[in-house]
Amino acid sequence: MVETLTGSASSNGLADAAQLLHDFNVEYHEPAPPPDELASRLAELIVGDHVTVLLTRAHETGAPTGVAVMRVQPSVWSRAQEAYLAELYVVPSRRGQGYGRELITATLRVARERGADYAFLVTSEDDRPAQRLYEAAGFRRTEGEGGPLMLAYEREL
Repeated sequence: MVETLTGSASSNGLADAAQLLHDFNVEYHEPAPPPDELASRLAELIVGDHVTVLLTRAHETGAPTGVAVMRVQPSVWSRAQEAYLAELYVVPSRRGQGYGRELITATLRVARERGADYAFLVTSEDDRPAQRLYEAAGFRRTEGEGGPLMLAYEREL
């Protein structure tokens, strides 16, 4: 079951999503604010309509199993919106059980409902399970195989 968190989302839903996002960054050795700070920030972003947060729960227990965070914004290339899947994480012990597929399916549905005609995401070169998930959902690789290798850059401001 996939739950879309709204401005009136329960604090449990926000806390669960924040904990999963925190765990995601810890698993991949990235810095992460404490879960309570993440929950507060997610609430602000949801209320401001800046992100959509989706949460999956275990079918048998209701425990949180995965989270997705998506931004929908105006497209430069068409009059429609475009969706950016900024984060997608499934608890390691729950991977391969369909939760990632549920999140992708729900995310694309919500993106279409919000007027998007295009969705994109970024994943690491060595994350083959994520690549298989995205390709199975109809995403195609646009660089490297069939296009130029793209490099991501970032900097503090």
